[in-house]
Amino acid sequence: MTRRLHQLAGATIFIPQHSNYLTTLDDGHIWPIPIHILQYTESVPTTTIAMTLPALISLEECADWSKTVEPFIPQLYDLPKRLLETVQTGGSLLDVYKTTNPLISGFAFSIFLGAVFLVVAEINKNYSQVDRCWSLLPTFYIAHFDIWARLTGVPHQRIDLALLFSTLWSIRLTYNYWRKGGYEVGSEDYRWAIVHKYVGSFLFHIINWTFISFIQSVLLFLLAAPVYPILLSTQFDPEIQASDIAFVTLDISLVIFEIFADQQQWNFQNAKKEYQKTAKVPGGYKQSDLDRGFITTGLWGYSRHPNFAAEQSIWLFLYQWSCYATKSLYNWTAVGPSFLVMIFQSSTWLTELITSGKYPEYADYQDGVGMFFPKSIRSYQSQVAQAALPAAPKVIRTSEIAKKMDQREKQKQKQKQKQK
Repeated sequence: MTRRLHQLAGATIFIPQHSNYLTTLDDGHIWPIPIHILQYTESVPTTTIAMTLPALISLEECADWSKTVEPFIPQLYDLPKRLLETVQTGGSLLDVYKTTNPLISGFAFSIFLGAVFLVVAEINKNYSQVDRCWSLLPTFYIAHFDIWARLTGVPHQRIDLALLFSTLWSIRLTYNYWRKGGYEVGSEDYRWAIVHKYVGSFLFHIINWTFISFIQSVLLFLLAAPVYPILLSTQFDPEIQASDIAFVTLDISLVIFEIFADQQQWNFQNAKKEYQKTAKVPGGYKQSDLDRGFITTGLWGYSRHPNFAAEQSIWLFLYQWSCYATKSLYNWTAVGPSFLVMIFQSSTWLTELITSGKYPEYADYQDGVGMFFPKSIRSYQSQVAQAALPAAPKVIRTSEIAKKMDQREKQKQKQKQKQK
């Protein structure tokens, strides 16, 4: 399977067949090193060489956990020590970055951010720290894979496409979060206060130490993790494929769908505020819709949360992209989008529990419209509003009028005969 190439700094180098990557044996360990990374290793002792990408012989192996992730887990444990030694000795942090597996360095950074979120949340008693970075971090991690590929000479064109759609996704979500006041000082998701009140301070602190700060931070990295198998597949298919264009087009289309859903909701909320303030119905809206209190028109007439449906689909399609790129039916990167779906299920349930308590008609809306996906091809029609409408006047045909007049005439004649 391999042939010896030469000796490098005391390590024996091998080239696997059908691969652009090298494998070096150092102290009895098998370490995969891409050929392009050798230019950085001559100045680094072999005992501290951080191996970067696995040596693979097929596209299918690009999605294999045991070959692409498991061998690099020790790097996670060694990374803090390497960083500390590099800082102390005045070494190059860029070299550490280049010679660390990008999946490991990205995951390590998500753990570090989790600690930052935890400290900031506990100091400020504000638990929406992750929320402020939610729209940025998945794109940050995809950019990390892209930058790492560029620095180390790995083909990056296919990663560029993933970064393109993710950047558009970030712009849309960041803008929508900003205009709702999410970045204002002291702003916090109202649901955390409800959860805090329900579970108590002790349990809520445990939730913050685990789910809010760390698990959500790691999740945002895992959403970008499907880019890693795509990155690995570039050693076999370095150029952009037709399937790449198809997947990125699909994801961009979903981002555009989200923009329409966001704007429809934003327009409705502004119209409702104006109506409540001035008692005048803004143009383009019905009084019954504004009195209802929540939007049921446009995309919202088919889905109670069309933006959430698109959001989940975006990351599921990125995962499917990684499966297609590696010719695998499924792979380990399903963890990220699967966990995202579970979060949306639980958080949306809580949101609707609160909403149904505020608006009496919401239960009827829930019955007629699916949470994420349509129940019908017809838009929502309010049963409550229809029941409140006055009954339509009965239409009487001309023939019926003539018949009634004839009956009345006969009755009059009978009465006259009785009187005689």
